Amino acid sequence: MNTDDLAAEARRAALRSYSPYSRFRVGAVVVDSEGRRHTGSNVENAAYGSSICAEATAISGAVARGVRRIEGVAVACVDADGVDNAYPCGNCRQLMNEFGVEWVVVAAGEGSEVRRHHLSDLHPYGFSLEA
Repeated sequence: MNTDDLAAEARRAALRSYSPYSRFRVGAVVVDSEGRRHTGSNVENAAYGSSICAEATAISGAVARGVRRIEGVAVACVDADGVDNAYPCGNCRQLMNEFGVEWVVVAAGEGSEVRRHHLSDLHPYGFSLEA
């Protein structure tokens, strides 16, 4: 799986973000166990607690299509002044853990560094059925 291609796809998804409050546009691409890709973008709300992260949108869409195992997630932000990455929040890391995500690709705008991590490094003590 080419990390640069995934980062580019996540950037394209970020352009579809609904983020009128923060103007922090984030996109995500979920790669399921069969190699299919599912995209999502963040959806903000005037009641901030009702906002939805791009990763959660992409994972929820994949799950709604019957996916139960996710290999990896790529996430990127665009137009974020001074931000050179967009690491998933703790809630999204736990959601990734639930569906067995192994790797996470993180990037920002075009030309930014693309980083690849094991989810276990970003979320070492996640809750699971075995815990």
